[in-house]
Amino acid sequence: MTTTLKAGDKAPDFTSKDQNGNAVSLGDFKGKKLILYFYPKDNTPGCTLEACNYRDNHEELLSKGYTVVGVSADTEKKHQNFIQKFDLPFPLLADTEKELINAYGVWGEKKFMGRTFDGIHRTTFVIDEKGIIEKVITKVKNKEAAQQVME
Repeated sequence: MTTTLKAGDKAPDFTSKDQNGNAVSLGDFKGKKLILYFYPKDNTPGCTLEACNYRDNHEELLSKGYTVVGVSADTEKKHQNFIQKFDLPFPLLADTEKELINAYGVWGEKKFMGRTFDGIHRTTFVIDEKGIIEKVITKVKNKEAAQQVME
């Protein structure tokens, strides 16, 4: 199962805690373009490639008016370690209760190495200045995540 949200839909409102325990809401980004990217787990190979791609392209994204925010079900502490280890210049939301993950419809059955399990589907939402979804990327290329947003 993947998200049913599509371009033109209103982005689901949210309030979640970042790596430092600060509340972050969709409304905080009014007037800005938001890249809200969901990923399975901190410090795993694919998620690290994706986060580092956003890090390496962060200045260019900012210059085009984008704000980057990552979301996974990891704890604030795990996020802090991930940010420090890879020098990530953007916040990561700790959605341990999966409220945001479920609101955006990115939780579901996955298959990996012959196993079937429930987890987060790597999905990126580009949300415009008015809170409307501009683009949904379900086939995220970890090493080209920022470029996919800017295409």
